[in-house]
Amino acid sequence: MKLPIFIADAFTATAFRGNPAAVCLLENALAEDAHQQIAREMNLSETAFVRKLQPSDNFTQSSRFGLRWFTPESEVPLCGHATLASAAVLFHKIKNTNSTLTFTTMSGELKARRAEDGIVLDFPLYPAFPQDFHEVEDLIKTAIGDTVVQDIRYSPDTRKLLLRLSDSYDRSFLETLRVNTEPLPRMEKTGRVKGLILTLRGEPGGQTPHYDFYSRYFAPWIGLPEDPVTGAAHTVLSSYWSQQLGKREMRAFQCSRRGGELDIALRPDGRVDLKGGAAIVLEGTLTV
Repeated sequence: MKLPIFIADAFTATAFRGNPAAVCLLENALAEDAHQQIAREMNLSETAFVRKLQPSDNFTQSSRFGLRWFTPESEVPLCGHATLASAAVLFHKIKNTNSTLTFTTMSGELKARRAEDGIVLDFPLYPAFPQDFHEVEDLIKTAIGDTVVQDIRYSPDTRKLLLRLSDSYDRSFLETLRVNTEPLPRMEKTGRVKGLILTLRGEPGGQTPHYDFYSRYFAPWIGLPEDPVTGAAHTVLSSYWSQQLGKREMRAFQCSRRGGELDIALRPDGRVDLKGGAAIVLEGTLTV
């Protein structure tokens, strides 16, 4: 079987920045174990599989598709950058004629719509609740040592632990912070934590462009020591920083080595719009 496959850098307008995802278009059903095998072969943080929901559907004219995401280690319930990459492939390479696409996923229906300067994802918004320091003290100390943590939150919906670093730190501190992720899966085996978010308030003043907050994201539990730009983490970050800053529209930058930016708007229906660009850097055929 030959499958069309693409690689797109998401949450960036520039090739080789943002977060790369492989996107595989499935004309026909794929053997279940082949999804994981292909994701392992691609060896990117995520490989997305877009499938037709009805035999009569086609990738150019249909507006509804199934979507699944796999890391090299496992299937995941939600992935922002690979959803953005999938929409970019359908809109820009396949020339899908619709202005909005709907994806049926493990996290319900997700929509992606065209915008003048990118693609907007309509995603869930997940609350994060205060977390007792002593319950996670060993994990924090192992990951970031004596770095000062100003606030600790936990998102039960996404199983992400959010650590807000002290406002005394700046962006360069977060960018250069050495985070020790390798031991974390052995320390936290209960399944309660599947991702670690480090975040920092944006710097006021003459920053160009200005960002409301910065972050980095680590998920060694699913085989990702650090993820370059993470839409799913921003379903939690958007909720947290909207409350902290009293804002419903924000701009965020994820401070990985590749870096990526997101425009955020909390919706009246309790969800969140995440807008970003995408650069398609590879297209080809996969032989299975």
